[in-house]
Amino acid sequence: MTRKKIVAGNWKMNGSLASNEQLLEGIIAKIESSSDSLVIVSSPSPYLGQVSELVKNTTVSLAAQNVSQHSSGAYTGEVSLDMLKEFSVEYVLVGHSERRTYYSETDSIVADKVKAVLESGMKPILCIGETLEERQAEQTLNVCVKQIDAVLNTVDVSNFENVVIAYEPVWAIGTGLSATAQQAQDVHEFIRKHIATYNANVAEKVQILYGGSVKANNSEELFSMADIDGALVGGASLIVDEFVGIIKAAG
Repeated sequence: MTRKKIVAGNWKMNGSLASNEQLLEGIIAKIESSSDSLVIVSSPSPYLGQVSELVKNTTVSLAAQNVSQHSSGAYTGEVSLDMLKEFSVEYVLVGHSERRTYYSETDSIVADKVKAVLESGMKPILCIGETLEERQAEQTLNVCVKQIDAVLNTVDVSNFENVVIAYEPVWAIGTGLSATAQQAQDVHEFIRKHIATYNANVAEKVQILYGGSVKANNSEELFSMADIDGALVGGASLIVDEFVGIIKAAG
């Protein structure tokens, strides 16, 4: 089956009121009438209101970079799903390696967040991937299975029709290194086959993105692979021409 490509930009802890406006105006002007792919931008929480207004009535969707698994309460510094809804957020990044590494988010916490996002009516972008040490130890597939199964033990596989998976080898994030298109395809194919052991129909529908130093000059080859359904883009999503180049490569 043909799955719609997704190009999602993760701005991480970057941006300002002025630079956000300049970036989005540049992107929207160049892709609004020419892209058949789903374009998503994920801004820092303080800018969600601004970005929501800038992408209103465009084909660009809005994602948050993080959310609490709790609905409300004494969780200083956290952001709830109901708060995100007020800014027309449609997607939420969950389990990004930087959240797992720097903020000690376990597989269990990630699974709880995926469940909460789904119950809210929004869609999680579930990030999975191995470290360099795990790849060198030939543990890539085991790590991906462990991270996916933690979620599948918490929500029924039928929910994965509303889950976007982003395979991001940790060693390729922000390093300038990137898995080859075939290396990425091999992992994506494995992920899809693993989900198929739970439900083959859902496995065919789930969109699996690649992330890790994706740029305009390597995206076309990545997108040519049968099981790569788009990209979760880091640094290149902050540069108009780079991000637009990736979107155009997606079709």
